Amino acid sequence: MSDPNAVTEFADMTGLCVRLVYYPPYHSKYNAIERYWAGLEKSWNGYLLSTVETVIRRAGNFFWKGMRTSANLMDGVYEKGVKIRGKEKRALEDRLERTAELGCWDITIHPKTVFL
Repeated sequence: MSDPNAVTEFADMTGLCVRLVYYPPYHSKYNAIERYWAGLEKSWNGYLLSTVETVIRRAGNFFWKGMRTSANLMDGVYEKGVKIRGKEKRALEDRLERTAELGCWDITIHPKTVFL
């Protein structure tokens, strides 16, 4: 979850119960992005990827399931994840309901109850 606070805020704002079910990492059989990358790698097999421009052009000309992909260079710092600690983390964890079978791969977020 890249920003757990954003999802909990969405649940609060809409009053909806949000359920997130994740694929475990590295399960390419079930993970569409892994299958996409495999297709992209196969498509540029044999091409000399010697410059950033070549990589972006080749990736931008790739078709996946009948759709042309797009590619561009991010020139900023890629945010790898949001870290929360202490009281804020405990407050967030109190809002999450995890199934016994899938644990951290199956999470339900309930909206805050507001008493008027």
